[in-house]
Amino acid sequence: MGLLSKVTVSTVGLGSKALLNLGFCSSVTVNGLENLLKALEDEERDRGRGIVTMSNHISTLDDPVVWGVLPARFYRDSRRTRWTLGAADIMFTNPVFSNFFRYGQVIETFRGKGIFQPAIDDAIQKLNRGEWIHLFGEGKVNQDSNDITKPNAGKLIRFKWGIGRIMMEAQRPPVIVPMWLTGFDKLMPEGRSFPYNYLPKPGAALSVTFGEPVPAQAVQDTLATLVQEKRIPEHPKSASGGLADPSRPEEELRSASVAGQGWLGTPVAQAMNSVTGTQTQNPQRATEIARVRSAVTAVIQRKVEDLGRRVLGLEKA
Repeated sequence: MGLLSKVTVSTVGLGSKALLNLGFCSSVTVNGLENLLKALEDEERDRGRGIVTMSNHISTLDDPVVWGVLPARFYRDSRRTRWTLGAADIMFTNPVFSNFFRYGQVIETFRGKGIFQPAIDDAIQKLNRGEWIHLFGEGKVNQDSNDITKPNAGKLIRFKWGIGRIMMEAQRPPVIVPMWLTGFDKLMPEGRSFPYNYLPKPGAALSVTFGEPVPAQAVQDTLATLVQEKRIPEHPKSASGGLADPSRPEEELRSASVAGQGWLGTPVAQAMNSVTGTQTQNPQRATEIARVRSAVTAVIQRKVEDLGRRVLGLEKA
């Protein structure tokens, strides 16, 4: 970690810790932090086993404020600081913002550029070096997920398929730690007028829950069953980034080749072997790997939602 990055991460981390601990919030409850700390301290990271944390996204302050629950010593170490994806049209709009977020370990991501853009490539490379990646699978703020008076409580917007690509192209099974946040929507409510929409609101009761790591074998077995029973979902065929995009079939097959050598290689190969012929002979091969990716994404989303329902009391622990 360079000096400017260390200063940026430490300043933001300590500021987040102060906000959580100096009375601005009415309460802060942290559950299961040891699940993340154990993963961050695991020596397997030096052998290329990365970490993925994934949570609901209920306010623009979820990240970085949530990381105020970490020990302060972590802020001086890039290996114990998360990398995350950040929208170019929000976080990288001028040189000052761009430098700030880059030093804060945010990867510039372009909306509408699809799952085969450099940001996703970068996240995969970092994961394969044993880094920690945090992902908001929904790709946007969704403040309805914690409202138990609504039918969608504990349910999330469909996760972006880039999640599936990152997971599938990891060469070793990453440590997947689901998270669930509550109260951050009260800290930073949507829909307020200027300048209040930029200011946190005092008195929120926050909770951060880190679930137990998702067993790699459970993901592999679930995916294999979905493939075997042909229950993997369809994939959109739009001309912009979808399967009708002229460059997409070639990218899909490259992704299949990489994924076939990784920790999900067996179910990926199982799916691809169900479609005979080369891409020229059978374009269905590109469609099949996209469907497998959709299934991987759905499996991971379900794990986060399961944790959310337990946190909200909608399901027994």
